[in-house]
Amino acid sequence: MPLPPAKVAREQKHTRQYRFQGYEREDGLFDIEGHMTDSKTYGFPNAFRGRIEAGEPIHDMWIRLTLDIDMVVRDIEAVTDSGPYGICPQITPNFKKAIGLQIGAGWRMAVKKQLGGTEGCTHLVEMLGAMATAAYQTMWPALARKSAERRAAGAPPSRPALLGTCHAYAPTSPVVRDTWPEFYEGPEPGSDSSSGEDSPKAS
Repeated sequence: MPLPPAKVAREQKHTRQYRFQGYEREDGLFDIEGHMTDSKTYGFPNAFRGRIEAGEPIHDMWIRLTLDIDMVVRDIEAVTDSGPYGICPQITPNFKKAIGLQIGAGWRMAVKKQLGGTEGCTHLVEMLGAMATAAYQTMWPALARKSAERRAAGAPPSRPALLGTCHAYAPTSPVVRDTWPEFYEGPEPGSDSSSGEDSPKAS
């Protein structure tokens, strides 16, 4: 369901677009690629580029994040095709500092610690933070296979990386109760404090 109609007449000024794509590689790693553009509905002067026309990207930026099955960053490439200043692309090599970070609880904080402020680019950092959920969606089948293999081998279950990352994956939620019962911390079904909600398996 889309948003309800606006209640007041308005004029569009700005558009930000994100596009994320995920790939499983033949070497067992995963590539998550992000692309972000900003554009205005009007043209305006720019000290570096002379003039930026309506619809022309002010920001046009890319990230390729390479992850292993444990969601650890094995490599990263960042590219700035368009920015408001000539020096904007100079910071992209600094994003190699993300190598070794792991997607999970505290991901955005870890990214900002390495690349926040003058160590990075606001827009690339924001996009990198948002790419975590695209990584989960891309890697879910592989993560499920790994979990099944561990159970079949008799290994103790490992804490799911998704646990505690949002409302649905709270340790007390019915989603966690049904998907990872060994990590469920809420009331048992049928108890007075149980919500009684049904929840589908993650997919």
